[in-house]
Amino acid sequence: MALPPLLKTLASLCCAGVALSATAGSVSVTVRGQQGQPLVDAVLMLEPLGAKAPVKPMAEVEIGQRQRRFEPLVSVVTAGTAVSFPNRDTVRHHVYSFSPAKKFEIKLYVGKPEKPILFERSGVVVLGCNIHDQMVGWVVVTDTPWWAKTAAPGTARWDEVPNGAYQLRAWHPSLPAGSQGLLKPVTVNGSEQITLDLPAS
Repeated sequence: MALPPLLKTLASLCCAGVALSATAGSVSVTVRGQQGQPLVDAVLMLEPLGAKAPVKPMAEVEIGQRQRRFEPLVSVVTAGTAVSFPNRDTVRHHVYSFSPAKKFEIKLYVGKPEKPILFERSGVVVLGCNIHDQMVGWVVVTDTPWWAKTAAPGTARWDEVPNGAYQLRAWHPSLPAGSQGLLKPVTVNGSEQITLDLPAS
């Protein structure tokens, strides 16, 4: 007996959902520090082992300066993203980085610089101010669409991750200078739950 058109459509959607769930899974990560506490501002990146997944540049990203601090302290952007550095203080700043992933400087300025800075390469970029030595910030540039920055619970989750082999990269600003993060192999095949302990405060 032939199914009515509406039932055929519903059956097709149901089968598509089953097929998707069979080829994709979820990954949940909890990040803890040296004392076992949930770690805030940890950057997590799930990187495929093999062909890279496409990523798009992000739009209208800003890293401001207020009260002689970078806001936010830690930023995550995808490769190819342009970032503006508006100075919201009443004093001038001279923002720079000597990091291999991106070397640049914006000389003494107030307000919003004329041009944003383009972050093309993946890696960790340390920000500083040539006038105020206490100012420090970080930009983590990633080339994977599965990334997250932890908040107070120290957790992150990705859904609909294609099954396969990955490496999970975890980075935190209190890791030693120059560290590109801790790596952990991960195989996605269903629902994965991971706890990471970082040597970070």
